[in-house]
Amino acid sequence: MRPILTPHEMRAVDAAAVAGGTAEHVLIERAAWAVARRARRMLGGSYGRRVVVIAGPGNNGADGRVAARFLAERGTSVRVIDAAETPEQLPDCDLVIDAAYGTGFRGVWTAPRTDVPVLAVDIPSGIDGMTGCAHGRPLRAMATVTFAALKPGLLFGDGAEFAGDVEVVDIGLDVSSSRVFAVDADDVAVPPRATDAHKWKAAVLAVAGSPGMVGAASLASEAALRAGAGIVHLVTPGASSDGAIPREVVRRSVGSLAWAPDVVEIARSRFAAMVIGPGLGRERSTMADVRRVVAEATLPMVIDGDALFALDGDLSVSANRRGSTVITPHDGEFTQLTGSAPSADRISSARSLAADANCVCLLKGPATVIAAPDGRVAVVDEGDERLATAGSGDVLAGVTAAFIARGAPAFEAAYSAAFVHARAARRGRAVGLLAGDLPMAVADVLCEVDA
Repeated sequence: MRPILTPHEMRAVDAAAVAGGTAEHVLIERAAWAVARRARRMLGGSYGRRVVVIAGPGNNGADGRVAARFLAERGTSVRVIDAAETPEQLPDCDLVIDAAYGTGFRGVWTAPRTDVPVLAVDIPSGIDGMTGCAHGRPLRAMATVTFAALKPGLLFGDGAEFAGDVEVVDIGLDVSSSRVFAVDADDVAVPPRATDAHKWKAAVLAVAGSPGMVGAASLASEAALRAGAGIVHLVTPGASSDGAIPREVVRRSVGSLAWAPDVVEIARSRFAAMVIGPGLGRERSTMADVRRVVAEATLPMVIDGDALFALDGDLSVSANRRGSTVITPHDGEFTQLTGSAPSADRISSARSLAADANCVCLLKGPATVIAAPDGRVAVVDEGDERLATAGSGDVLAGVTAAFIARGAPAFEAAYSAAFVHARAARRGRAVGLLAGDLPMAVADVLCEVDA
């Protein structure tokens, strides 16, 4: 996993390195060399190229100035402009290096105008290092070279758009203290199916759908199967058989009212995980049944969609469960659960909800944040706008339940599912991807990451 450090944590890491005997100028030279190396790649060489470096105060500006020296020594024509004295229009050049302000900047910066590629040092100037919010008019970077660890501002808000291609460079700092990480393909942590496996060793119980609304149930059930569940039993209260449900899914009948005792009894069978909520509806009686199932069923559980609505902000229902729990809110559901929308600091928001609900919180968004109640956080920045389609969350819920059924702990299952789900969407059409396209793509991604 790629470590993520807040600006405050990064300053502490820098200070510890200096206190431990690493000279500050050594760290600056290492960082500057990485910037100069990336600049030369972007320029296609160094001799005869023209570079403008905007250098501000502090280490960020120092990185830019030393990078300018390295480039000049290799034949590049370099002009260094003080950040406080930048003109409205930069001089003609082939590349701009933005070393004006770093992750600790708290003001407003209006960048000069330029039409050439921009390389940002650590973070695009004017982007909040914690939240990614832009303050002023930052330069849009083609690439950003950041040091030792990712910063939250590169993953969230405007920062994800303005940073371009982010390269993390090791300059010899110890970042082992990080408890927040970005997830890569190698981090997908799902136990393989044993050679002697049978269907009940990874069985999922899905409580989803309602009369006339079986699409969500179908998506969640198929996704669980494609993600490695050995068998899926589907309970759709009050609904009869429906051809939209995959034929491999076993249907279980319960009434439309007071069905919670029946589901709790079914859950005592050989199932390894449950997903509850997709498409269940929001009738008052349904909400009461959901709350009872969540409270009384001891299976590891993924609570999604309408089941989150049924909690009605009462986090004690999940906090007091005996089985492990994953909740999967988008921003609207987060607001309904907590009474307020997630803050710009989405890591802190997800951490707070996970602690209060005593469960894993998978806060969906362009960068999805998965927080464990013990404070660990994983961020999946693989997704894009293709996931902004009806039913994609139902697929994610089914995949998460399948990974738990296969033996992954709740936190690992949730971040692995979020990554596989996002990577599956990237395999699809740039326009017109449907949630129904995702389950098969999930299976294809798993073939790659499990290889």
